Amino acid sequence: MTNETRFKVYNGLPGVSPIRSGKVRDVFDLGDKLIIVASDRISAYDSILPTPIPGKGILLNTISTAWFDLFNAIPNHFITSDINLFPDPFDGYRDRLEGRSMLVHKAERIDIECIVRGYITGSGWKEYQNNGSVCGIKLPEDLKLSDKLSEPIFTPSTKSEEGHDENITIEEAASLAGKETIEKIKDTSIELYKRASEYASSKGILIADTKFEFGLINGELSLIDEVLTPDSSRFWLKEEYSPGKPQRSLDKQFVRDYLDEISWDRVPPAPELPQDIVNKTAQRYRMAAELLFSDLNIGRYFE
Repeated sequence: MTNETRFKVYNGLPGVSPIRSGKVRDVFDLGDKLIIVASDRISAYDSILPTPIPGKGILLNTISTAWFDLFNAIPNHFITSDINLFPDPFDGYRDRLEGRSMLVHKAERIDIECIVRGYITGSGWKEYQNNGSVCGIKLPEDLKLSDKLSEPIFTPSTKSEEGHDENITIEEAASLAGKETIEKIKDTSIELYKRASEYASSKGILIADTKFEFGLINGELSLIDEVLTPDSSRFWLKEEYSPGKPQRSLDKQFVRDYLDEISWDRVPPAPELPQDIVNKTAQRYRMAAELLFSDLNIGRYFE
């Protein structure tokens, strides 16, 4: 995929201000509902990079809506991504919102990142190297980088809009959200991960880890935000998987690896991304989307 696409990089909606503009998404308040727009921004190491990835927001939104449809038996906030059903004035921004936005129920967000790990990598690998455990969960002593765990583990972290998320134990998570709520979140997160992993494996992708977010809608625990995207997950090609070394990723890890290679000190402002890295990042995101959901005709956005 190149930059020669038929859509524009998302730069906001003239005359309409979001109630929140996060690292990647803009959120517009409609009272009891929200419109969430996935931009083409990309973040790494707690900073928004100055270089967008054209089409990234469309890929994130398309993947998320497909997973919400697949998991429709589990309460979630998704209503529609059909702009024809958006209220005024948002239905008038088709050229900016098509493919990258969804209408959702407003939820009372639970401020915990709900991470499930099926393989040992990333911050989990670093923590394991230091003390043989992740978020207080003791793991076998002989694990290698990228090894598959005998069972997926739930490893929560704090959620920060601007700062760094910190891994916490399930007991610490319970002190923030309540024991009963965290136990239900843990069980639901692991169930979702297992179901998604089985599906993705059948499409040639291994989900090394992922994060979910939950909130309360009319008092009911519900899945919110994005779901199993290359921003929130590590996707590896099943045919290339080889434990004991880093894996080629179809996700944001590719950008992190580049920033490590140029020895960025992780102090803002973040550096610009060269065009080659932009293109290769976009290609990886699109490959993940098309492998997972080949029936969605994602290519129609990039013709």
